[in-house]
Amino acid sequence: MVNPTYQKAILLLEDGTYYEGKACGKIGTSTGEICFNTGMTGYQEIFTDPSYFGQILVATNAHIGNYGTKINDSESSRVQIAGLVCKNFTNDYSRHLADSDLQSYFETKDLVGISDVDTRSIVRHIRDKGAMNAIISSEILDLNELSKVLKKVPNMEGLELASQVSTKESYFFGSEGSKKKVAVLDFGTKKNILECISSRGCYLKVFNAKSSFESIKAWAPDGYFLSNGPGDPAAMPYAIETVKKILLENLPVFGICLGHQILALALDIPTYKMHHGHRGINHPVINMVTSKCEITSQNHGFGVSAQKLKEKEDSILITHRNLNDDTIEGFRVKGKKAFSVQYHPEASPGPHDSRYLFDEFVASLN
Repeated sequence: MVNPTYQKAILLLEDGTYYEGKACGKIGTSTGEICFNTGMTGYQEIFTDPSYFGQILVATNAHIGNYGTKINDSESSRVQIAGLVCKNFTNDYSRHLADSDLQSYFETKDLVGISDVDTRSIVRHIRDKGAMNAIISSEILDLNELSKVLKKVPNMEGLELASQVSTKESYFFGSEGSKKKVAVLDFGTKKNILECISSRGCYLKVFNAKSSFESIKAWAPDGYFLSNGPGDPAAMPYAIETVKKILLENLPVFGICLGHQILALALDIPTYKMHHGHRGINHPVINMVTSKCEITSQNHGFGVSAQKLKEKEDSILITHRNLNDDTIEGFRVKGKKAFSVQYHPEASPGPHDSRYLFDEFVASLN
């Protein structure tokens, strides 16, 4: 294992702001949209969440690597983040169940990172200036050269990424003897989401994001699940058209995160790029139906238009709102068994306040 602890690295933001620190992970160069996650734990689950594909992640927790990594904690088959920015990166871990230290894990997964930078300053900058592209390098230290590379990186707005993380071939998940069948449109689903549905008595078939409606319907599912995923939902006309056809079936539909946005677009409700998005495991959301508050796990940089939803209040019920900024967190289609939420009720990592939504979905299959 190469130990780059004392090798210099640079983080350069699109607006010219830069930070010098120490290399961690693989020695190399990586680019993507920079974002931050406020979670205090669950870093491996976050690193392997396909919703982060194409993004450089700033971890706001001061210590990363202190409990190592474990194969079973991965939410997908690979690391999905484009790069890591953190304050303290350590190989010393105290978790007896861990399989590996984080440095070895990153080298195996070809992940470039930078540590020993002022993450509080970086987060404050993103909150002030908004989401932007960035580059991390431990091999190119000339700012002019880094700037040239960074200028070639496409903006997240208008970028279609779901097809890059979706399963290439359809596969089954759960017990074949289960009473109910759920078709999963995989825009970048997490393992724990599938487990939350299958553990409630459902047999799942996971379909590629660009699967035709006809091929999905041919399996004769009792309901449809629209998964989370990365990129701009408005750049996914193929998924929007499929969901429009699904809605005509009048079968239960449940969408999470990107799936929530795709459902909205299928109902002619536009989405928009947020200033810096919601990412963390402590976001307060109010259920407008029950008046109860939920602490939620979130990871998204796009949102659904509140104004357009309000204009369609005769056909759509807003069910959840964010208590920090009043953005839309969930809605239900009146007259249909179709609903969605912007956050992650499976919460891996995070609190389990919102897992009742899986119960509601499975109950609607009857």
